[in-house]
Parts: sequence; structure tokens; C-alpha cells
Amino acid sequence: MKQLAAEAERVDGRIIRRRNNRRRIVAAMLELVRAGAISPVAEEVAERAGVGLRTVFRHFDDMDSLYREMAEAMRNELQPIVAAPLASRDCKGRLGEIVDRRVRLFERAMPFKNAADVHRHRSAFLRKDYEMMRSAERAALEAALPAALRNDKRFFEALDQALSFSTWQHLRRDQKLTQARARETIEYAMRALVNAASK
Repeated sequence: MKQLAAEAERVDGRIIRRRNNRRRIVAAMLELVRAGAISPVAEEVAERAGVGLRTVFRHFDDMDSLYREMAEAMRNELQPIVAAPLASRDCKGRLGEIVDRRVRLFERAMPFKNAADVHRHRSAFLRKDYEMMRSAERAALEAALPAALRNDKRFFEALDQALSFSTWQHLRRDQKLTQARARETIEYAMRALVNAASK
């Protein structure tokens, strides 16, 4: 009986260590990406996590599976912002809320998205994740607009691009605008599009 209890304790200990190692590996990857590492290699992840290289590959057959876990961790972190209902009743107020929400989301997600862009062309998971993000962005924008603007396809496509992550990434990373300047630029484009569509 004691032997069975001891064996069960050893098994439980291994399971706990395995789960802890897995969490540490995912956390290490996220830390490296947030610190600016566009494409961390398994050796860097192992060192940051304080585990052996074999442990990284034991938990993740390839880097794609690690990105899958990272994406899940990012979704859990960002979900409260995404899920919060819009409070404004008018279109202008709702669009202002969308800009505010996307600035917060995009800033927090940008290091991960920059890293994901490097691997997306060879990762089915990252391509699908990107497509899901774009679909969610478009659906949220459609829901915020009155029917007249939502059904104006030229206006909608232009506004969707102006408020997209790719526009934010371009302004922040490529044009090197501050967060405040990038936000002002997007708000200016949004107002110009709404005014043109309302004439």
C-alpha cells in the first residue's frame, strides 16, 4: 500500500513538473518576444525558461506548437478588452471607442504580431490565427456602423483598412510615430472618411 502511494506521489510530481515547465517555456517565449526578439530560437527559450533544450522540444514538437500556446496566452490576456461591450449609442461615439480599444489591443499585441509575421508564410496555424483576427476586427466594425455606412462597400473597406492592425503597425514600426501621433493619424483618417461618406 505504501509502495502504491509513493508511486502515485512520484507520478503526480512528474505531472506537476511537466505542467510547470510548459508554463515556463511559454512565458519565456512571450518575454523574449515582448523584449523585441522577432524570432527567438529554442536555445534562447530554454535559457530564459531555465530548462534544458530537450525539455523545450519534449513539450513542443516544433516552434509552431509553441506559437499556438503563445497565441492562446495572448487571447486570454486580451479577451477582457475585446469582449467589453461598446457603451456609446451613436456612430461617432462607437467609432471613438473602437479606436481607443484597438490602440490598447494593438500596442499590447504588436510584439507578438511582429514575430508571428516572420513565420506566418510557413505556418498554417499563424495564417489561420491572422484570418480569425481580421474577421473579428471586421465584424466588430460592421456592428458599430449604421446600415447606410455599413452597406457603403467603398467606405467600409477604406475604414476597415484605416483601423486595421496593419495600418497601426505601419505607423508605429515603419513610420516610427509615437503612440499618440499614430492615434491622431488614425482618428484624422477616420473623421475624413466619415465626413466624405456623409456628404
